[in-house]
Amino acid sequence: MVERLLGFPGWTVLVVAGLLVAAEDALFVGFVLPGETVALLAGVAAKLGHVTLPAVLVVVIAAAIIGDTVGYQVGRHIGPRILETRVLRGRRKRLDDAQDFLSRRGGSAVFLGRWIAFFRAVMPALAGVARMPYPKFLLFNAAGGIAWGTTVVVLGYVAGASYARVESALGRGSALLVLAVVILALVVWRIRKRHRERESS
Repeated sequence: MVERLLGFPGWTVLVVAGLLVAAEDALFVGFVLPGETVALLAGVAAKLGHVTLPAVLVVVIAAAIIGDTVGYQVGRHIGPRILETRVLRGRRKRLDDAQDFLSRRGGSAVFLGRWIAFFRAVMPALAGVARMPYPKFLLFNAAGGIAWGTTVVVLGYVAGASYARVESALGRGSALLVLAVVILALVVWRIRKRHRERESS
């Protein structure tokens, strides 16, 4: 996936990144679709000159905000039925944690949930189910989308500098290996962080 995405034309990188980031939030499948990974790789592609950094930032941030808005509207109009879908039924404990977090933290849960894959996928719908006023949701949604999108894309951009140096010195294969290790390290860090959060709750 890394090699294919980095080989895409610039417009394709933007389309793929935008669609996956939006779908991650709108379709409640953030634990399946690699929206965060694709946003990282889009940042790498920007560093390598396949696409401009401002374009990646605009697309990823807009997709994050739009995806959350779709998730919110689905939760608001379909209501508790969305919580009984097959994809969520097997994750009842985590879903209960997310609902409890939302009830305790309100709007800030929408912002903070953006940084945890499962919460990122379900928090917008839960806010809709809870009938959080849309202006309030939009405020925290936009703040979270801007902060998360900028951080993830810039991390990818910084990783792309290492990729470019290794590629010029050792070749594309070695550079892809280094990039894969960097992304794997980020994923492991997020999993450990999630595990610590679960233990402390």
